[in-house]
Amino acid sequence: MELKLNRPICFFDLETTGIDVGKDRIVEISIFKVFPNGNKESKTWLVNPTIPIPPQSTAVHGITNEKVANEPTFKELAPHVFNMIKDSDLAGFNSDRFDIPLLAEELLRADVDFDMKNRVSVDVQTIFHKMEERTLSAAYKFYCGQSLENAHSAEADTLATYEILKAQLDRYPELENDIKTLSEFTTRKKSVDFAGFIALNDKGQEFFTFGKYKNVLVNDVFDKDPGYYGWIQNADFPLYTKKVLTGLKLRKLSTK
Repeated sequence: MELKLNRPICFFDLETTGIDVGKDRIVEISIFKVFPNGNKESKTWLVNPTIPIPPQSTAVHGITNEKVANEPTFKELAPHVFNMIKDSDLAGFNSDRFDIPLLAEELLRADVDFDMKNRVSVDVQTIFHKMEERTLSAAYKFYCGQSLENAHSAEADTLATYEILKAQLDRYPELENDIKTLSEFTTRKKSVDFAGFIALNDKGQEFFTFGKYKNVLVNDVFDKDPGYYGWIQNADFPLYTKKVLTGLKLRKLSTK
C-alpha cells in the first residue's frame, strides 16, 4: 500500500558515535524523501563527527575514524540536510526517541533553527512494538518476507523502514493511511522537548519531569525560582530543551 500524503515525508536513519543525544555525533545520515505525487528522492552522506568514534560503535555500524577523516562535518552538510527536510514530515525506526532528537541537536549546533512545530513524525518502531514486539531486522523479515542485508548501514535501514511502514498499512487495516494519524499513534507521551524533560499535562500545561521541580508547572517555577531557567541554560542539557524553555519564558513574558 502506498502512503497517502498531503506533504512530503522524509524517512531517515543516523549512524552515530554513540547513544547520548546531547554529546554524540552523526557519522552517517541517509534520507529517503517521498512526495505526494509518488516521486522519490534519496541522499546518503558520511560525516566527519570531529570527535573519535568509539570501537564499540564501529563494531555496530562498521564506520571507522579513517573512513570519515576526509568527509564533510555536519556543520558543512547542515544546509543540505535542512533543505531536504524543511518542507516534510519525518519518519524513522526509533526516531522519536533517538534520531530526531540527535538530528535536532546537530542542526542547532550548526546554527540551523530546527523545530517540529509545523510537522509531525511517525515512528515505525512504535507501530511494530505495539503490534508485534520485534527489532528492525525481524520487522523487515516479518512484514516484507526478506532478510535485511547490510543492517546498520544507514541507507539499508532507511529503505527498510520505508518498506516496513507500507507493509504495516497493508497488514493492519485498522491503521489509517494518514501521516498525522500515524504520528499520533506512534507518539509515546506528550513531551514538549525531544528529550522529555518538559511534558504536557492533561490541561495542556507544561511541567518539568525531572529534578527538584519534577511535576511542577514550568510557569510556576519561573515565578518561584527565576534562577532555575539560567541554571538549565548553563548546564549540560540538550540544545533543543534549552530552545523550548526559552520559548516558554518568552511566551510568559509576553503575557505580562
